[in-house]
Amino acid sequence: MENPGEMKQISVVHGVDKETFNTEIYPKRWPVVLRGLDLGPCQTNWTVQYLCEAGGSQDVKVHVSPSAKMDFINKNYAYRTLPFDELVRRASKPRQEDYFFEPDELYYLRALGNDPRKDIADINTQFPSLAGDINIPDFVPQDKLFSSVLRLGSPGVQLWTHYDVMDNILLQVKGHKRAVLFSPQDATYLYLNGDKSTILDIDNPDLEKYPEFMKATPYECHLEPGDVLFIPALWFHNVQALEFSIAVNIFWKHLEAKQYDPKDTYGNKDPQAAARALQIMRRAVKCLEELPEEYRDFYGRRMVMEIENKTYMKDGKDGNT
Repeated sequence: MENPGEMKQISVVHGVDKETFNTEIYPKRWPVVLRGLDLGPCQTNWTVQYLCEAGGSQDVKVHVSPSAKMDFINKNYAYRTLPFDELVRRASKPRQEDYFFEPDELYYLRALGNDPRKDIADINTQFPSLAGDINIPDFVPQDKLFSSVLRLGSPGVQLWTHYDVMDNILLQVKGHKRAVLFSPQDATYLYLNGDKSTILDIDNPDLEKYPEFMKATPYECHLEPGDVLFIPALWFHNVQALEFSIAVNIFWKHLEAKQYDPKDTYGNKDPQAAARALQIMRRAVKCLEELPEEYRDFYGRRMVMEIENKTYMKDGKDGNT
């Protein structure tokens, strides 16, 4: 079995200020690792003991799985509720004395709003005693800020490949992490189910089942504590904690506010115009079911050609320079 596309490395840039980010990095719409930024006291303060004491015993909803590769589509995990300090203690250990399913189970927290149906994740609201330890880089546009999400995971936890519709930065506070990204233009090779790829193991994919994955180009980086990864909207990413990991994810709106679904508290619903277009496309495909197979094939190809001619960018540029 052949290997997927050759792995490329994401650029690491040191000591970036606001002007450099806004004029030289952000316009390229390309992922970059920013190293040497001052993330604040969190870099030294956030030990297991400190997090347990400062974060307290408020209940949090966590993913619990026997597998390191968490699969959103097939749901190989369960949601459970734990006090935050207990979660920190468990996630920082390789084996559990108290557990839900088995001693080697793994944990992953993606902090939510107080009422996830109505409230957006905001570390200042959910974890005010920890929020003061973080310096959010000044290039984040405060007037477009959407959410600030605390993420915490056991060593080895790997999240499914997916895209977000907003620009974001991942502030890696504690632990090392590996991230693999794919360009939005590789979407046709990733076997999507909604905003997620159905290819769970991107390092050893089943190329008989997913042959087109060979054409996708992965971009990799290894994040050190204190690193900041810029992930432009629509870039697919697969992230793995190599150690007990704590990070803060900052999302902001790249498009005009009216483009986003006002009821979206997670920030992962497609822009409203795109959602409408996808609905129309599905209805159009449904219409073709009335035709014999050879006609469906012919008019399906015509639709694809027209969409490609009207919407595809003419030349994908490699901004990783």
